Formats: sequence, structure tokens, C-alpha cells
Amino acid sequence: MQDTNFDKTQKNPRTCKICSSKIYGRKDKIFCSVRCKNYYHVNLRRVTRISAVQIDRILHRNRSILLELLGKNRIQKKIPRLILANKNFKFNYLTHFHVNSKGKMYHYIYDFAWVSFSDDEVLILRKR
Repeated sequence: MQDTNFDKTQKNPRTCKICSSKIYGRKDKIFCSVRCKNYYHVNLRRVTRISAVQIDRILHRNRSILLELLGKNRIQKKIPRLILANKNFKFNYLTHFHVNSKGKMYHYIYDFAWVSFSDDEVLILRKR
């Protein structure tokens, strides 16, 4: 008995994600050929790499801003939020965050953190 998964006379043939040609073979195949599969994955990696590089640039810039404001030897410093905004600091980009027992959220960029005390002030911290 022949397996219908490999039958070329399927009633509802699937189509390739790239070139829209018919796919024959296993039911879980997505691409018609190795060429289409490679094309898809190469372009997926390129788009991912471009996004990752853009985000990494923003994170490094934010870290540089925090380092500049805090200095090399200080561990913490309270500054007006407007100073960060004027230096084009992107508040939405961070590597991780932590909520302490009192409910304050620490936003981290690598080894630096900032805590918003109000709409006007931010505390910058260096992770030890």
C-alpha cells in the first residue's frame, strides 16, 4: 500500500512559501526545494541581524550616556530626567529590569541602572 504523504496526485497540493509552486512529499514540508529553503533562511538571518545591530547601537549609546553622567568612580547619582532626554536617551530600551521589595522598578542597561523617582528625577546606579 502506498503512503499518501508521498503521492504526487494530492487533491489539495500545498504551495511553497517563496515561489508558490506545488510541494510534493512530506506533509510538513514548507518549501519546494533546497534553493527556496536557503533563500528564506538567508533573508531571515539578514533581517534579524539588521534589527539586532540597531538595537545594540541604541543600548551602547544609552550605556555611554549613563557612564558620562555618572563618571568612572561614582556608584550613584540623582539627576533631572530632562538631562537624559536632552542627550537623546531612549528610555524604552533596556537589557533587563528588577522590582525591589518596595515595588521600585530598576531598569538596567548592562551594568548600569536607573530608577525613576518622579517625572522630574532619575537615580543612576552602577551595578557592583
